[in-house]
Amino acid sequence: MADIKQIQNGEPLSFGQQLALTAKLSVPAIVAQLSSILMQYIDASMVGQLGADDAASIGLVSTSLWLFWGICSAMTMGFSVQVAHKVGAKDYAGARKVLRQAVTASLIFSVIVSLIGVAIAFPLPHWLGGSEAICSKSTSYFLIFIAALPFLTMNFLGGGMLRCVGNMKTPGLLYAQMALLDVVFNFLLIFPSHHFMIGDFAITIPGADLGVIGAALGTVIAEVITALLMNYFLMIREPDLRLIGEKGSYRPDSNILRKALKISAPMTVEHAVICGAQIAVTIIVAPLGVVAIAANAFAVTAESLCYMPGYGIADAATTLVGQSHGAGRRDLVRRFGYITVGLGMVVMTLMGVIMWLTAPYMFDLMTPVTAIRDLGTEILRIEAWAEPMFAASIVAYGVFVGVGDTMLPACMNFGSIWLVRLPLAAWLAPTLGLRGVWIAMCVELCFRGLIFLIRLVSGKWNKLKKIDKVKDEDIIDSSWENLN
Repeated sequence: MADIKQIQNGEPLSFGQQLALTAKLSVPAIVAQLSSILMQYIDASMVGQLGADDAASIGLVSTSLWLFWGICSAMTMGFSVQVAHKVGAKDYAGARKVLRQAVTASLIFSVIVSLIGVAIAFPLPHWLGGSEAICSKSTSYFLIFIAALPFLTMNFLGGGMLRCVGNMKTPGLLYAQMALLDVVFNFLLIFPSHHFMIGDFAITIPGADLGVIGAALGTVIAEVITALLMNYFLMIREPDLRLIGEKGSYRPDSNILRKALKISAPMTVEHAVICGAQIAVTIIVAPLGVVAIAANAFAVTAESLCYMPGYGIADAATTLVGQSHGAGRRDLVRRFGYITVGLGMVVMTLMGVIMWLTAPYMFDLMTPVTAIRDLGTEILRIEAWAEPMFAASIVAYGVFVGVGDTMLPACMNFGSIWLVRLPLAAWLAPTLGLRGVWIAMCVELCFRGLIFLIRLVSGKWNKLKKIDKVKDEDIIDSSWENLN
């Protein structure tokens, strides 16, 4: 049975063992990603039952929330990659030192970002072109999520750290639990009380009837509970990273922070500009009307069920490539890169076929509005054709992050979405409406996958100065040197 410790111990791994190890780490990561996106699907489907305005109020600010979440998630990756490298080199004391710094930095950073979000919560829906009918609810939904950002960031940090030491099972189970909690809390908070008769017995299930606000509160409560449990397993139960009983300082360490910044900064900027582009798409879609806004938001949520397996495999790729890099095993770095990208393309191709076939049924679950269902089904089927190449870009990015190569991939993502998707969407939207926006997205994702595959095959990302032992500075320098 293949085990991740074989990478750290320098033991040989056959192709079959490499494939088995990839699957072993990918499946729990896929479950975690699917559970996470299922929460958005639950929110969308439950709120969708309330009508088009409520659905549009969430869709209007969803991309802005992704911007804030993504910035904090990308920041934590600068520490998680360092931990993966140190665990690969069997430097567990160094890994715990990085974790302590990560806790301090994550809390400080997320509080600052949260305060910025609170400050713009009221004017934001108006900036995005929302109508007066939905702006108030959009603000409330955004404000609740952004106030809880420090908890969500610790959720990102806990899950990322556990995955980087090869523990995919715990985050997967906790994210699955989070989805179940989300269903329960949303049911109780979104809708009014439900009354049932079973025989002669009257049963009442209480409900707060909070609508959009209930959707936000239900999800946030589920996230907070999961964040607390995630960090309990990370800091108390995980043998390689357990902090309880360990001596060490939580004061900022300039060396660790510098390395984290060099890894995270390109990822953070990249995510910001990509989400900025998604917000620009929202601005393009907003004048098309409430039906278009709601259909676009529902389609984005429905599509995410298709591409989230790719992000799960990308998480596994970062762990496998990162630990192989830390152990100085350049051959495994390359092989795991190819195996994970190939697996991601196969899985997401199958998911694309399923999405094309089931698109009408997915929208039946999310909204009773016929116009939204019909338009959403059409655009979702357009996007299904891009899934194989979208997988290539997602998983290849995870491979590059594993070796600390984040600068050029960030530029590739930025250039693709801003120079291909946005101009094409702005050109097609006036004549084709929302269909034109999604055609532009499909074309751009295929282009992005192609350039990521070219970089993967080139091998320029897989450069180690010293194969037998990777120095801390080499972990970072590779990402900058590969620009040449």
